[in-house]
Amino acid sequence: MELKRRSLLAAIGAGTAAAALSGCGTGSTAAGSADGPAEGEITLLTPIYENANGKTLLEKEILGGFRKKYPDVKVNVDYTTYAHLNEKITTGMAGGLLPDVLMMGVGWIPPFAAKKAIAPLPEKFAAAHDYEQRVLEPSRYDGKLYALPVVLDTRIVVYRKDHFAEAGIKKTPANWAELRAVAKQLTKDGRIGFDPFSIDLRQCWETFLFANGGQLFSADGKKVLFTDSRGVEALEFFKDLIKDGSAEYAKKTDPGAPTNVQTGKASMMMTTSALWEQVREQNPELLKDDTLGAFILANRKPAMLQGGTLVTQSASSKHPAAARALVEYLATPDSILGAAKQRGSVPGLKDLNESGYVKENKFVDLSLQNMSAACSEGGTAAWMEIREKIKPTLEPAIVGGQSAKEAIAELGRLAEAAIGRM
Repeated sequence: MELKRRSLLAAIGAGTAAAALSGCGTGSTAAGSADGPAEGEITLLTPIYENANGKTLLEKEILGGFRKKYPDVKVNVDYTTYAHLNEKITTGMAGGLLPDVLMMGVGWIPPFAAKKAIAPLPEKFAAAHDYEQRVLEPSRYDGKLYALPVVLDTRIVVYRKDHFAEAGIKKTPANWAELRAVAKQLTKDGRIGFDPFSIDLRQCWETFLFANGGQLFSADGKKVLFTDSRGVEALEFFKDLIKDGSAEYAKKTDPGAPTNVQTGKASMMMTTSALWEQVREQNPELLKDDTLGAFILANRKPAMLQGGTLVTQSASSKHPAAARALVEYLATPDSILGAAKQRGSVPGLKDLNESGYVKENKFVDLSLQNMSAACSEGGTAAWMEIREKIKPTLEPAIVGGQSAKEAIAELGRLAEAAIGRM
């Protein structure tokens, strides 16, 4: 049974899921029009609003407000995690049972839009609020709007101000040469100077790729671009840090556990904007004493990886008007602010830049001030297959004897093959 299930998911990832959706339109089928009255029973699939507080926020506050506005719509919530989200969506596609409204990650829209699993949204939704334009880019495919951003999760560098002061370092590194030198200077007595590995290796390498002026794919998503020297140099930099002794792959921390910067076992680390909320709960004294600072990674250019969660509408919904209404509601300022606060995430609306939450959370504020440097992963309809191969393909160059050039070349071959199957 497990082999059959894996074969099914692999087939879907390779581009055959469109067949599972035969007969499904774009949300305006015989089942009803998206421009009709918002009514009926719909399902929301979400990987966020975790734990009891998150569920209370979603079901009582956000959906409570939605029910007042749309009393004829009943919303059932299907909770999952990002680790299982792709499998749930692809299994639903194969069985013709996709939820009406889906939340998914940055980079996920082109793959599912190409398979006609999700429906285009009215372009007016993009102008309903003052969105950062880079925030909307991952919501589009083939010139059409398919999703709206709910929360962002940026990748930044957080550092210990006390370690910098002790070493007489007066400014943050402006490029990789300075970053490597500072990391070596700060490494001592069992403390590593820089921890790039406690975030996902895929996202970490992408951030360094973008900071090195590289790109993942061509604008049409059909050509691999990361195999040039910029992609190789990004991976080689990790190997250089390990060679210096100022970074160790084995010392990465698990999600949710106190990070190396919190415990003082590292002076700098790649992390997410959400670390502020984690520190506030686990080590509030670090914020009270202004011990932590943050900066944007840079080499040939500043770059801040922009991940996050988008909300979209299933193309096969039997109640498309209700589904579209929920998509629109989940992307309103009040709904976004609530989700951002709960997760420690970045709200992608300029309307919220001056909110108390943004001003109190310095990592979020830094992220919003640097949206011009934001870069998103994905950009190809084959992304869901490629993204799963990045970490296991690059890891041997970090923990084993494979060269950075060999690992990047192998990843390039895998990516080209995936794109060729689309």
